[in-house]
Amino acid sequence: MKLDKQSIEQHNQGLTAKHQRALAFVSDDIPQVEDIIAKLEKFQIAIPSWALGTGGTRFGRFTGKGEPGSLEQKIEDVGLLHALNKSSGAISLHIPWDIPEDANKIKELAASHGLVFDAVNSNTFQDQPGQAYSYKFGSLHHVDPKVRKQAVDHNIDVINHGIALGSKALTVWLADGSSFPGQLNFREAFQNTLESLKEIYAHLPEDWKLFVEYKAFEPFFYSTTIGDWGQSLLLASKLGSKAYTLVDLGHHLPNANIEQIVSLLLMEGKLGGFHFNDSKYADDDLTAGSIKPYQLFLIFNELVDGMDARGIDHSSGLGWMIDASHNLKDPLVDLLQSVEAIKIAYAQALLVDRVALKQAQQANDVVRAQEILQHAFRTDVRSIVAEARLRQGAALNPVALFNELDVRGKLIAERGSQSVATGL
Repeated sequence: MKLDKQSIEQHNQGLTAKHQRALAFVSDDIPQVEDIIAKLEKFQIAIPSWALGTGGTRFGRFTGKGEPGSLEQKIEDVGLLHALNKSSGAISLHIPWDIPEDANKIKELAASHGLVFDAVNSNTFQDQPGQAYSYKFGSLHHVDPKVRKQAVDHNIDVINHGIALGSKALTVWLADGSSFPGQLNFREAFQNTLESLKEIYAHLPEDWKLFVEYKAFEPFFYSTTIGDWGQSLLLASKLGSKAYTLVDLGHHLPNANIEQIVSLLLMEGKLGGFHFNDSKYADDDLTAGSIKPYQLFLIFNELVDGMDARGIDHSSGLGWMIDASHNLKDPLVDLLQSVEAIKIAYAQALLVDRVALKQAQQANDVVRAQEILQHAFRTDVRSIVAEARLRQGAALNPVALFNELDVRGKLIAERGSQSVATGL
C-alpha cells in the first residue's frame, strides 16, 4: 500500500493552527531556527529490514498480523514510514534474511518509494540451511580455517549483493566469543578475526566502508572477541582507511559513557555510524529515547561538536540506522517513535550555545556548563521537528495519522493475519 498526498494534507490541515502557535512560541528564542529546520530536513535515519516484523525474547515470539513476508513488502513498509515522516529514506538489508532475487527490480521498487539502500549486514551468528560448517563456536575467529573461510565467503557474497543494490557499506557484527574460562585463546581468537577481516576488506570497492561492530556480551557470557570500542578501533586501525567502528547504543555494559566513546572515535576519524535503540539493563533493543533521552541528547551533543570540528556533513558523514526488536508494539509505530526521538535529540544538540559552553569549560564553571546543556535539552523542539516534516510533505503527527488511516488494518487485509516477517 501507499499513502496518498491528500490524506497527509487533510491530516495536516487539522493540526496546522496549533502547530503554528507552538512553532512561533519556541522560535522567538531561537534565532537560528531556519538553519536547524534545514538540517533536520536533510537528516535521514535508515530502517533495518529485520525491524519490520515483531521481534521476540529468549522465551518466545508473539507474531503480529500483516507482517511483511517478503523483501518487497518490507520495502513497502519502509516506504510507508518515509511517506509519514520523510526521514526514513533508506533501508538496510540483512543477508541472507533478505536476498533480492532481482537486484534491478528491487532497486526500482525502492526508488518508487523514495528509498535507497544503506549498509548491508552479514550474518554469521546463526547457521543457515545447507551450510557446510556450524558457527556454534564462532565464525571469523573459529579455530577451524574451513569455518573461517565459510564466514569470509559469506561476507564477500554480502558485499556483492550490496554492490548490485547501490549500497556503500558492510556492517560486520560477530557473536564470536566464549562462555567459560579456558575455552578460547584470546590472542589467537583476535588474530584469527583480524586475518578474516583483512580478507573481507580486500574485496571492498574503493568507495565503500567497513563497519566493525562490538558488543560486551551475549550470546556468549565470559568473553566476546570484539567486546568493546577499543577492540573495534584496534581492528579498524589495522585494517585501513575504509574501516570504522560502529556504535550500537545497546552494546555496552551498564552506565558506559557512550558520549565520551563517540567523542574520541570522532577525534580519531574512526566513527563510522550508529545503531540507535535504548536499554535499561542490556541489549534491550527498545525504542530510541524511551529510557534514557538525556543520554541520547548528550551523545548528539558530542556528535554535533565533533563533526563540526572535523568539517563532517551531519547528514552524510556518518551512517545513521535504527536497530530494534519490538515484541509489544506495532513495529511500524515503534520505528516512527524512534525516528522522532532521534531527530528531537539532534535538534536539541543543534541548540547548544557552543561559544558559551566553551567559555564555561575554560573557566571550570561546572554549574554554567550544566545549565547550558540542560537548557537545550529542556527546550521543547517538537514543533521544529514537525515543521521540517511539514515542509517536506510529511505528516505533522506521523503516529496519529498511522492510527487514523488504520494502516495496520489495511496491511492485514492485504497480507492476512498469518504472514510472518523473515529474519528475527
